[in-house]
Amino acid sequence: MFNKLLIANRGEIALRIMRACKELGIQTVAAHSTADADAMHVRLADESVCIGPPPARDSYLKIAEILAACEITGADAVHPGYGFLSENARFSEILDAHNITFVGPTANHISIMGDKITAKQTAERLGIPVVPGSKGAIKNIIDAKKVAAEIGYPVLVKAASGGGGRGMKVAMTEADLPEAVSTAKAEAKAAFGDDALYLEKYLITPRHIEIQVFGDGKGNAIHLGERDCSLQRRHQKVWEEALSPTLNEDERQKIGKICADAIAELSYSGAGTVEFLYENGEFYFIEMNTRLQVEHPVTEAVTGIDLVHEQLRIASGGSLSVSQEEMKFTGHAIECRINAEHPATFTPSPGKILQYHPPGGFGVRVDSGVYQGYSIPPFYDSLIGKLIVHGRNRTDCMMRLRRALDEFVIDGVETTIPLFHDLLGERDIQDGNYDIHWLENYLDQTKS
Repeated sequence: MFNKLLIANRGEIALRIMRACKELGIQTVAAHSTADADAMHVRLADESVCIGPPPARDSYLKIAEILAACEITGADAVHPGYGFLSENARFSEILDAHNITFVGPTANHISIMGDKITAKQTAERLGIPVVPGSKGAIKNIIDAKKVAAEIGYPVLVKAASGGGGRGMKVAMTEADLPEAVSTAKAEAKAAFGDDALYLEKYLITPRHIEIQVFGDGKGNAIHLGERDCSLQRRHQKVWEEALSPTLNEDERQKIGKICADAIAELSYSGAGTVEFLYENGEFYFIEMNTRLQVEHPVTEAVTGIDLVHEQLRIASGGSLSVSQEEMKFTGHAIECRINAEHPATFTPSPGKILQYHPPGGFGVRVDSGVYQGYSIPPFYDSLIGKLIVHGRNRTDCMMRLRRALDEFVIDGVETTIPLFHDLLGERDIQDGNYDIHWLENYLDQTKS
């Protein structure tokens, strides 16, 4: 196991990683910007190093500064968390060149799955079902029209690089295609420095189902079931569940085995998430994230496995701690992302937290890096924390979630807690009857 690990991230995920390290006897280093000097993970780390001013491009995305922090502190490993440099192959390569372990997959695997076209081609080769679409990047609008005519409208124009919903546009008809292509190309260029696009069949009412996988880099791999992340706004997940209320055990094991077999064939190392659209009993691969997911706690709740412990064990050369045959799923878990945003307009609401009282009790977990008196900076995402509840079944879980939301006190900034109160009152949510468009349709209806 490592002696000292540098956490190249901030907020709740930095604190989450730090807790796992302390339980394993690993010394921790918090690399932080000046805006995060008073952050909880900085206060609790064994050491801390300031790596730059508030903008992420001048701190959390500065590879040279993070490397210098490793050398100054003697850190022999880096955990990137999620976001920032977590899926940056160059970062992994540079750390490796300096004999510092990157807690994640190899640079090669990050590169393969980081380009959506290559990822799709790789998935298809490995036997993972994919969405019908272009075989590679579209060359021009003529090429786009040809592909769209073959797969049928509506189609989704997507950036080959990046994520988060940027560079994605829907063309319902051929007349919509030129504008969709030009807009997606401009967005992709601005966001990712790469304007390559590809086309996929646009599914009308799919759910977003993702499979958590782990590989040991030696040809062994397991799956840890699925998460249902269908409640989204602008392609950003808001509410996640494990296990999905729509899958049965046969479907779960079938798609899980396909994914585990695929990453075993790749000799993939560490945590990964294979994401699908699911419609009419069919799975369609959309991408693979080569890192820990924001929503990983719901998987931990239903499996009893600490995913960060597992990451650290595998990155240090160890083996998987559990076999597929030993994997058991217990109960149901839901995660709500509590953001510093207006619950109706989603306008960011940075500022000082005047009162803070997280809920507790049986089956309730809060992953957050804030505290009373903490000032949420305006430079980063608006996530305050994640409320995770676990129950014997989905009904039990929903009742516990309602109780936990009633207990959650955050004053001084706007939060999305009222939105989750409202969602719990909706029959579709109670019945688990929703798709990836449900939340946006609901929000449009409540505005009118």
